[in-house]
Amino acid sequence: QPNAMGGREVGGLANQLAAHMDFATPGAIDLVQRFWQAPNMATENGLKAVDMFNAIEAGDIKVLWIMATNPMVSLPNTAQVKRALEKCELVIVSDYKMGTDTSAFADILLPATGWSEKDGTVTNSERRLSRQQGLLPPAGKAKHDWQAICDVATKLGFGEAFNFKSPHEIFAEHAALSGFENDGKRDFDISAFGSITKQEYDALAPVQWPVNKANPQGTARMFTDKRFFTPS
Repeated sequence: QPNAMGGREVGGLANQLAAHMDFATPGAIDLVQRFWQAPNMATENGLKAVDMFNAIEAGDIKVLWIMATNPMVSLPNTAQVKRALEKCELVIVSDYKMGTDTSAFADILLPATGWSEKDGTVTNSERRLSRQQGLLPPAGKAKHDWQAICDVATKLGFGEAFNFKSPHEIFAEHAALSGFENDGKRDFDISAFGSITKQEYDALAPVQWPVNKANPQGTARMFTDKRFFTPS
């Protein structure tokens, strides 16, 4: 999984906030709320994948938007996933190809970009952040996932908070949040990129975080002072 770490950095898990923070850390929710000026954001863990499909089958979730995954293949209980997708009132699937096991259940299909068209960053398990640039422009009406999310957010009335024009803008905001009131208290810190220009972003060389004022060239090895962020 070349970007499993990157997904966690941006809060891609149901029990995480953005910038590698989580709901259980004292003060983390307040910090993210103030940075984003979002007083109504989630304040507790959401449902993880298996629990989510249990909730769909139970009728507790009625709308599902699937992107960057194929749960009919990736989740363990295919029969249960099938029952849940059949029961869900509205299933939206973003994918770069037709005819997947999951898209067969979609009420709405949105054309997305494939690996050779994506533009952004990935982070591997050694904390090495790398720039990913597409080989080809998006085909037809395909949109990057972030563009689709911004479009839907705008339709829902949240356009001001989702007015990004490029992955560079998203990355810069992400980096700024990682350093917001950090002062060395949190391990994930790429605040050195908080004011990164588009040209610098496009030329970004692979680097291991933390990348901040104290470590502007990155950090190859952490905890050399034998001090950790959690009790040992």
